[in-house]
Amino acid sequence: MLVHVLGCTAGGGFPQWNCNCNNCSGVRDGRPSLKARTQSSIAISSDGKVWVLINASPDIRAQIEAFPALRPRRAIRDSAIAAIVLIDGQLEHCAGLLSLYQGGGLSFGERMIGPTLNVYCTDALGEDLTTTLAVFPLLERYCGVNRHRIDIDTGAQWLIPQAEGLRFLAVPVKSRAPIYSPHRENPHRGDTIALWVEDLRSRRALLYAGALGDVDPEVLRRMEQADCVFVDGTFWSDQETAALGISPVLSHQRGHLPVAGPGGMIEVLRPLKRPRKILTHVNNTNPILDETSPERAQLALEGVEVAYDGMEFEL
Repeated sequence: MLVHVLGCTAGGGFPQWNCNCNNCSGVRDGRPSLKARTQSSIAISSDGKVWVLINASPDIRAQIEAFPALRPRRAIRDSAIAAIVLIDGQLEHCAGLLSLYQGGGLSFGERMIGPTLNVYCTDALGEDLTTTLAVFPLLERYCGVNRHRIDIDTGAQWLIPQAEGLRFLAVPVKSRAPIYSPHRENPHRGDTIALWVEDLRSRRALLYAGALGDVDPEVLRRMEQADCVFVDGTFWSDQETAALGISPVLSHQRGHLPVAGPGGMIEVLRPLKRPRKILTHVNNTNPILDETSPERAQLALEGVEVAYDGMEFEL
C-alpha cells in the first residue's frame, strides 16, 4: 500500500488566514523550524496508478497539483482519483468536494466512469450533506455524484471496485458532529468514523483516525493490529486555545482527545509496539508544529511522528 499525505492540519490550515499566534506568525516570518501545511487528507493506492482519497479538504486543488500522481495525464478530462472516503462532515474534510464540480464524463484509464465523484460516507454524514449542508444536491446539478453507503451496523468490510487490492472497514468513533449538523448536540452513530484499510496482497493495514474524542476498546484493538496509525493530534493540551485567549472551549469539548496529559494520545499510543505512529489534523496553535519545540522533542522520545504535506511511504 502506498500512502501519500496531502495535508495534515485542522480547519484553517497552517498558517490560518486570520491567526497571528506564535506558530502562524513564525511561518509568515520564514522561521526554518515551521513549515506551512494544508488541511487533512491522505491518498492511498495499491498500484501507484489508482488512488483513493480519505477526505476532500478545501485545499484539494493545490494538493492535487502538488502530487503528480493525481494530475490528469491520460485524456483531455481525466483523474487518477477513484473515490473519496469521508471520515466526518467537518468542513476541512468535505468542503473540497465543491472544488471538483467541473467533472462529468471523466476518463479513468481507458474507460469512462461517468459521474466524477464516487463518495463513500455513512448514513449520518450522508444526511447532513444532503440536507443541512446540501453538498450532494448541488453537485448533482453539475457533475453527478455516486454516493456509496458505508455500513457501520454489520462490521462488514468492503471494496472499492476501481481500487483493486484494497479492503476497507469503518469503525465508529466518539467525536462531535460539525457545528452546522443537527447532530451536534444529539450524537448519531456514524457521525465520525475511523477507517481501516488493508492491502490484500501484503496484508499490511493502516488505521486513519483523524478525529477522536475518546479511544474505546474497538479502536484500541484496531490500533494494536495496524502497521501504521494516523491519529488525532489536534491540540497538545486540553486548555490550548483557552490559554491563548482564543476560545474557552476545551479540546475534549470539541471532540478531540488532547495529545498530552492524563489519558491523552501519548498515553494511548505508548504501549503500542506494532504500528508506526503519526499525528494528523494538527491545529495551527499546537506547539508540535515547531520542530524545535520541547513538545516535539517529547514526541520523538515517544516514537511518535508529526505528519507533513508530501510525507509518503509504502506499507
